[in-house]
Amino acid sequence: MDDIEYIFNNNGIEIKAVYSKEEINTIFIPLLEHLSEMHTQKGDRLIVMLAAPPGAGKSTLAGFLEHLSGEVIPDKKVQAIGMDGFHRRQEYLTSHTTDVRGRETLLVDIKGAPVTFDIEKLKAKLSEIASGKNCGWPVYDRLLHNPVDDAVFVDGDMIILEGNYLLLREEGWNDLADMADYTISVKADPDMLKERLIERKISTGCQKDKAIAFVEFSDMANVMLCLEKTGPADLELCLSKKSGYTKS
Repeated sequence: MDDIEYIFNNNGIEIKAVYSKEEINTIFIPLLEHLSEMHTQKGDRLIVMLAAPPGAGKSTLAGFLEHLSGEVIPDKKVQAIGMDGFHRRQEYLTSHTTDVRGRETLLVDIKGAPVTFDIEKLKAKLSEIASGKNCGWPVYDRLLHNPVDDAVFVDGDMIILEGNYLLLREEGWNDLADMADYTISVKADPDMLKERLIERKISTGCQKDKAIAFVEFSDMANVMLCLEKTGPADLELCLSKKSGYTKS
């Protein structure tokens, strides 16, 4: 299979990605075929977790795997969903604080950190889909700055759940991976991720100086947390500018 250009709409932001034939033929096609075999052997819904730091392209990659599955394993329905719908609501984030480097900080100023997610709600909903139940799933709306409940309907054979902290080795998050049949993690150079995050922030209409300030104060702390405290995965990938995704 040749290179594929994939256009992904992430909450109103259009992202264009090109996946090389090397990535597709040596990583993604074998991965989908392996997951299909796992699903057949299990005889029930398969839960795949894709964990990666901010800026590593996890949402786009999950969407691409769903897209590619239509050609590789057309008899199985692969469905990509994200954990961003479990952000706490804006009114909560603007009225609650936490300690950040010795300073009492509003949660809205570190939106995207683990503490700004409703982990218990995520676990409860994940338990539903892991049991094979078809149900609604929340999606984060960037225009509303809030999650929208039941925005998508989960009914796939194989579910790819993507998020920053799915394999995080911290209290409250440690047991999430137990709900997965298969796990994937992504690592990348933090300087490259910083550059990508600033560009993404600017693309949403944020001024460059404000984008840099937010990424340096909030996003990079989350990047380093993911790079340092993501647990082991069944498939571990590295992302680089030159070669795209490669196996670790």
